[in-house]
Amino acid sequence: MSASLLILVTVFVALSLARIPIAFSMIVATLAYLVAAQRDLGLVADQIMNTLANNYLLVAIPMFLLAANLMNAGSISDRLFAACEVVVGRVRGGLAQVDVLVSVIFASMSGSAVADAAGPGLITIRAMDKAGYPRGFAAAIVAASAVLGPIIPPSIPMVLYALMANASVAALFLGGVVPGLLIAAAMMIVVAITARRRAFPIGNPVPASDRPKILASALLPLGMPVLLLGGIYGGWFTPTEAAGVAAFYALALGALVYRELGLAKLAGAFAETGRQTAVILLMICGAFAVNYAVTSEQLDKALAGWIGGLGLSPLGFLITINLLFLVLGCFLDATTMLLVLVRVLLPAVTALGIDPVYFGVLIVFNVTIGLVTPPYGLLLFVLAALTRIPLREIIAECWGFIGAMIAALALMVAFPALVLWLPRVLGYVK
Repeated sequence: MSASLLILVTVFVALSLARIPIAFSMIVATLAYLVAAQRDLGLVADQIMNTLANNYLLVAIPMFLLAANLMNAGSISDRLFAACEVVVGRVRGGLAQVDVLVSVIFASMSGSAVADAAGPGLITIRAMDKAGYPRGFAAAIVAASAVLGPIIPPSIPMVLYALMANASVAALFLGGVVPGLLIAAAMMIVVAITARRRAFPIGNPVPASDRPKILASALLPLGMPVLLLGGIYGGWFTPTEAAGVAAFYALALGALVYRELGLAKLAGAFAETGRQTAVILLMICGAFAVNYAVTSEQLDKALAGWIGGLGLSPLGFLITINLLFLVLGCFLDATTMLLVLVRVLLPAVTALGIDPVYFGVLIVFNVTIGLVTPPYGLLLFVLAALTRIPLREIIAECWGFIGAMIAALALMVAFPALVLWLPRVLGYVK
């Protein structure tokens, strides 16, 4: 490691520990690197502006965020919750099972874990609290199931990975379908075991006369994933255009069909989307500034050479990297890991003959597990702040779900077909 790169790492770590936002920490650290390396400071601005100007794919991010915020501003989350309660709400621990099923459906519309937790997740927590569930457990299942948001397509983290790896977004989306359902099944098993062991309440049956009406009220929202995925794989529009279609569909449902989105709610949804987009784009800017330094120092090639010298098999490499990411996920932001570390690892991935789509789905799932692993666990802090449930209660209840997710990740590492089968069937992966 050169002295200049060491300065970059030192400045970044120091600023991060001082709780400076990660995006600013990366940009300032890169400026320090350029000063130490006696290079033109304008290179940072040039790197960032070229990245933003030449990546049409970035448009998908604010569109998917807007779709999620519009759905949360209206009654779409409530309609989905009621429909799922009809299906699985009558078993022991049924409301927790409802939350997992709602997360599967909502994930196929939004692509954001935070949007899932802050929207339908809050509805579930209120219902579980009213029914007598432990509040910590209610928040823990919501946090864990929200991880499905970035796995089941569409997925904002997969868009970010595609940006870094120049991989097919459509193939990545397909690769997340089977793993997402596997993760959901694992969580439902944990809920079933916990509910029986701790005698959780059995949900009240929904009157038979009300079921058709409740299911019909969720029919239009359930049409969104069909429209998005059917449009992408039918060749009607690109994944980026699909994001715009999702936002328009959510707007049309909330404002024109259900007539629930007044000017105040619309303004709030657009304002929240602007804030979320600004955070992500600043992270992207910072990551590409750091990547300039990584490329200049040829750190990615050096790492690929070092890994090659270790004689690791592809399986050994994947096990090592996944263990490393699981540990780092306890301390680092998921977006930072995707935007910085993935770029460094890609040459080694290529050298070992690992499919980039397979690697991308694994890494996206891995870093999203970090959203619920203490001490950093972003979703834990979000739900603690929104519900005023003590953080220690949520953490105490989340270990079973973390174990289930790690077990699902291990299965994906051991059996690549879980990720690659669907993309291969549809011709996106050889």
